[in-house]
Amino acid sequence: MLEALLEIIGELVVQGLAEVLAEIGLQAMGEDSQRRPHPFLAAIGYACFGAILGFGSLTVLPNNLVPESLRLANLILTPLAVGALMTAIGAWRARRGQPVLRIDRFAYGYLFALTFALVRFKFAH
Repeated sequence: MLEALLEIIGELVVQGLAEVLAEIGLQAMGEDSQRRPHPFLAAIGYACFGAILGFGSLTVLPNNLVPESLRLANLILTPLAVGALMTAIGAWRARRGQPVLRIDRFAYGYLFALTFALVRFKFAH
């Protein structure tokens, strides 16, 4: 049981780290510029970016970190947790007077993490 819990936490950490790294990259590119894309186009971009990083994670971690019996629960719960994490980061950034990116909102963070998790769910061994 402890092993399964550690594997779920590992999957959460991998997805959370990928999302935080994506945010750092978006900050560096200046995603908060005056010309922001339409929210629907931004959502498609975050979904694509999550899928790309999901495939990239398969080269580093090709095996599932979660036991077969918990994979579906992980697919549902981990993106929710990562979306909540990104919301917390967004709130922290707002309190510090820093610009809040779209990925710092629950819906975009959840979408990014969901596509990341779907790729790992489907293609990880």
